[in-house]
Amino acid sequence: MNNRLSPNNTGPTCATAELICLPDSTLPRIVIVGGGFAGLALIKGLKNRSVQVVLIDKNNFHQFQPLLYQVATSGLEPDSIVFPFRKQIAGYKNIVFRMAKVLEIQTATKTVVTDRGILTYDFLILATGTTTNFFGMKQVEENSLGLKDIRDSLNIRHMMLQNLEQAAITCDAGEREALTSFVIVGGGPAGVEMAGALAEFCRYILPKDYPEYPSSIMKIYLVEATNRILSVMSDKASSKSLQYLKDLNVEVLLNEVVVDYDGTVVTTKSGKRISAKNFIWTAGVRGQLPEGLNGRVNIVRGNRLKVNEYLQVEGCKDVYAMGDVAAVITDETPAGHPQVAQPAIQQGRYLARTLVDIIHQNPIKPFKYNDKGSLATVGKRKAVADLGKFSFTGYFAWLLWSLVHIMSISGFRNRLLVGINWVLSYFSYEKSNRLIIRNFKKNHSQ
Repeated sequence: MNNRLSPNNTGPTCATAELICLPDSTLPRIVIVGGGFAGLALIKGLKNRSVQVVLIDKNNFHQFQPLLYQVATSGLEPDSIVFPFRKQIAGYKNIVFRMAKVLEIQTATKTVVTDRGILTYDFLILATGTTTNFFGMKQVEENSLGLKDIRDSLNIRHMMLQNLEQAAITCDAGEREALTSFVIVGGGPAGVEMAGALAEFCRYILPKDYPEYPSSIMKIYLVEATNRILSVMSDKASSKSLQYLKDLNVEVLLNEVVVDYDGTVVTTKSGKRISAKNFIWTAGVRGQLPEGLNGRVNIVRGNRLKVNEYLQVEGCKDVYAMGDVAAVITDETPAGHPQVAQPAIQQGRYLARTLVDIIHQNPIKPFKYNDKGSLATVGKRKAVADLGKFSFTGYFAWLLWSLVHIMSISGFRNRLLVGINWVLSYFSYEKSNRLIIRNFKKNHSQ
C-alpha cells in the first residue's frame, strides 16, 4: 500500500524538488492538508493507530475561528484562541507535522507538492477550509478586511484603535464621522456577533477611553443582502437577534447589497452611501483548493469539492475532503452541509474510523450528519439557540453558548484564559489591553 518516492521517481513536474524529510515507516501514510476543526478531529481519531499521519498546514497553529471577532474587538488576546500543532500532537507517536503551503496535488503519482518540498501519500485528506469571497468586486477586496483568521482579527483591532485615535485628533467633522463609523457586511453569525461586540465596545469602553467625545459618535451598520439576518437559523432566532442589535443601536440594513467601497464611502445597489473608514466583510466564503484537481473533480457552488457519501472526492482515487471545502450533495443536503464547526468535527471523526476500516478491508458505512443545533450571541447575556425543534433566546441561551465555546477550545490553558477573561468582563464590562502594537495600513497583498 505504501507509495514512497525515490529521487528518481518524482514525477515530471517535480523532478528537481526535494523530498520532505519524514520518519521511516512501512505503515500506510495518510496526509492531511489543513489543521482546522476537521483536521484535528481526524488526527485525534487516528492517534496511535497503525498508520503514519502527516499533517501539513501553512501555519503552525490551530485557531478557534468562532471567537475571532472577540480578538478583533479587544475582548480576548490572540494567544487565547490559538494552539500550536506540535503541542496538540505531543505524545501522538504516529503523527508528524510539517509547516508548508501546498502548491499542487499530483493524483497520478500520489504526490503532494509544497513550497518546502514533496511527499507521497497512500491516502490524501483535503481539509483546506475557506477564504473570504468578495464575489469579484476588486475594489471592495482591496479596501476591506475579512474575518477568517487570527491575522484578520489583529488587523481589524489595529485599524479600529488607530482610527479612533485619529478621530480624537482631527478637527474635520466629516473625517471624524468616517473614522468612527463601522460597516459590517453579511448578516450571518460572524457578522451579527461582530456587530454586537462593536456595539458593546461603543457602549462600555468608548466613554472611558475617549471622554473627549460622546459614544453616540460611533456608528455601527450591519448590511445584509436578504430580508433577514441569521438566515440559517429559525425565524424566532432571526427576529430576536434583530431586536437585540437594535437595542444596542446597531443600524441593520436589510435587502441592501454592497456594490462598491473605495476606502472611505460604501455604496449599495439602491444608491445608499455611507461614509466609513472601518469596513469588515463577512458576507461570503469560498473553498481553498490546491492546483492539480481542476478537470479531475466536480467543483460545486462556493468552490467546494463534491464528495460522495463516504467523503471521497469524485474522480480521484484515495483522495478525500472534509469540512468547509467538502460538499456532500444529496436530496437531503442539496447545497452540502453547513460550513460550521460541527459538520467538520463529525466528518473528521467519521473519516478516522472509515480509513482504518478501508485499510483493514472492513465494510464501511456512509457519513450521516447529526445536527446538534445552532447558537449565536449578540453581546453580553444575549444569545439565540436552535436545538432541534426548540428555539430559545436570552440569558440561558447565552450561558449555553459560553459553555459550548469554552469546551470546544483546544488546550486547558486556553479554556482557562478565556473563562477568566469572560468572568472579569461580565462583572466589570472591561476589555483586554487595547494596545496598538504595530501600525496597520491596508495593502493589496493582504
